[in-house]
Amino acid sequence: MTKTSEAVSPVPNIRDRIIVALDVDSAADARSISTELAGRVGAFKVGLQLFTSAGPSIVRELTEAGKKVFLDLKFYDIPNTVAKASVEAAKLGVWMFNIHAAGGSEMMRRAASEAAEASAAAGIARPLIIGVTVLTSSNDETMAETGVGGDVASQVVRLAMLAVESGLDGVVASPLEVTAVKNAVNRKDFILVTPGIRTTFATGDDQKRVTTLRDACALGSDYVVIGRPITQAKDRLEAVERLIRDN
Repeated sequence: MTKTSEAVSPVPNIRDRIIVALDVDSAADARSISTELAGRVGAFKVGLQLFTSAGPSIVRELTEAGKKVFLDLKFYDIPNTVAKASVEAAKLGVWMFNIHAAGGSEMMRRAASEAAEASAAAGIARPLIIGVTVLTSSNDETMAETGVGGDVASQVVRLAMLAVESGLDGVVASPLEVTAVKNAVNRKDFILVTPGIRTTFATGDDQKRVTTLRDACALGSDYVVIGRPITQAKDRLEAVERLIRDN
């Protein structure tokens, strides 16, 4: 593990930009997929399903095996609770984790500060911390249902700016808002992580704001999260290579 308190900067290589979502129900499946794709993609995402099933032990297993892990638990609670959870995420050795930007500036500032302090004390790399803006399964109607006025793009930019001011390293945003966020945020090292990536040979499933890998990268996404088009493919390695060829 890198002996530094600094977060790792984004990388330009297209293969290294791909984060495979390990949205599976067992450590065995996660282990199998991550072993098969090791060295062919940049990182692996551990989200709510796998974390609830296998717990922090699968995260430790992946990080100790040298794999970069994006811990996708979307922390959203009172500032103290999120800050303490962020410390534990940092101690797991993850490369990146996320919190809900809608939790407000105090929550985000404390999470960033305490995770950095914990990483420095342990002599490990500080994880990147990114803010979740608006889920890619949401649209204007979804926001209206929950009492959020305005359109999705405006809300994403608003939360991205709040994340910048709160000391986060970037945000999660759909490809459709990447350009707007890039134009609003005057920071070259601010990371845009894009879920909702689909291929020309896969459907959108339950995602509403989606695009292809090629379009996401052209728009300025730094990292893309891809799950089912790879993990549910008959030949996962070929699915990865096809994505890269099509790019």
